[in-house]
Amino acid sequence: MGRLVFDFWLTLSLNLRLALLAILGLLSGAFANHVIYTWCWFARPISPWASPSPQAPKRQAIDRIPLVGWFSLRREAELHGRGFWIRPVLIEIGLAIAIPALYIFETQSGGLLAESLRVPQVLSMPWLITSGHRVFLGHAVLLVLMVAATFIDFDEQTIPDEITIPGTLFALLLGSISDWGFMPISLPIGGPAVELTRATFEAPWFPALGKWWTSTGLLTGLAIWSGWCFALADRRLILRKGFAKAIEFFLAGLVRHRTWKLLLAIWVAGLIAISIVFQLGGAHWHGLFSALVGLAVGGGVIWAIRIIASSAMGMEAMGFGDVTLMAMIGAFLGWQAAVAAFFLSPFAAIVIVVFQYIITREPRVPFGPYLCAGAALTVIGWDRVMNQWFLPNLFFLGNFILWLCLAMLGLMGAMLFVWRQIKQRLFA
Repeated sequence: MGRLVFDFWLTLSLNLRLALLAILGLLSGAFANHVIYTWCWFARPISPWASPSPQAPKRQAIDRIPLVGWFSLRREAELHGRGFWIRPVLIEIGLAIAIPALYIFETQSGGLLAESLRVPQVLSMPWLITSGHRVFLGHAVLLVLMVAATFIDFDEQTIPDEITIPGTLFALLLGSISDWGFMPISLPIGGPAVELTRATFEAPWFPALGKWWTSTGLLTGLAIWSGWCFALADRRLILRKGFAKAIEFFLAGLVRHRTWKLLLAIWVAGLIAISIVFQLGGAHWHGLFSALVGLAVGGGVIWAIRIIASSAMGMEAMGFGDVTLMAMIGAFLGWQAAVAAFFLSPFAAIVIVVFQYIITREPRVPFGPYLCAGAALTVIGWDRVMNQWFLPNLFFLGNFILWLCLAMLGLMGAMLFVWRQIKQRLFA
């Protein structure tokens, strides 16, 4: 069925495909706006698909038409603020432009390939056409989710699990369908591109070690999945009353919220699904395991920084929503892109901080938008970021990269601890 839909899609003219994608972008923007105002911690009755404010006039059918409806909803400006409708309009216009542009970039112009491979004889290869459309599908979904997460984080400094959990599950599903859902890597590493492979878990150290197709791989995948589910639970280790009480409070906290049953069901279902895909083997296990490794590295890096920075500063350094957001990004893009996005996020932060301060005079900017912008920059500049910078250096450093990262985390913790002591003595 999926193949028939895909073949029919390719029979359509490019202009018609772009027009349909623009409409899909508008609808995606409407969905993102609904999420921004209703899935946040403090919901606001702004979305035309949500219940209106009691003081608002009755909603009309035109209010629910993407883009057009916001001009009609300007009548509620006294309730929500004079320009409340401007941002939703820009989000819908932006996605109506971004999704077709992303389609052209990834499936028509070969924007993810090395420049030497962006030629008709390569772009017309059947497997690359199929792969390009799968990659585009994943990136389009990720883009909409990141837009929603970004603006909720701007508004509240939180990122709801309702965004990151379904997004991560979709990424794992997409990975398990086939390992061609990952972005291309040019070979040889650091040299002129002559062939392509995928940014799966073992890149750039090819060939993959066979142990990941044995019980070692299965247990690793199950451990990553269990760790992600555990991260979503309510975890609080309070040592003030002794270790025994701390364990008692910790276990009680895991089942304190009524959502623990749903989380338990997700965990068990995931264990079963991962085991089934492992038995299928081949491209299915390759893709799923790559997505799981991306989840682990993306979320693990931010979690480690959060733990070390919070301990060194004596206060929460970043929200846990940033951890689940980066885990989702890693599951979609792979661990290589997740690491690159993290390193690019400070450069994006400079622009975001300045832009937000000019508009709102708000000096505080949450970390989530940086990560999303870093992920977007990684995809847009994939060849330059990955093939020309990240992978050659990673390939050269080899296993030393792990020790270097651990040393950097330790140095960061020491610097933050020293800064904490300085602040306490200067501003006591």
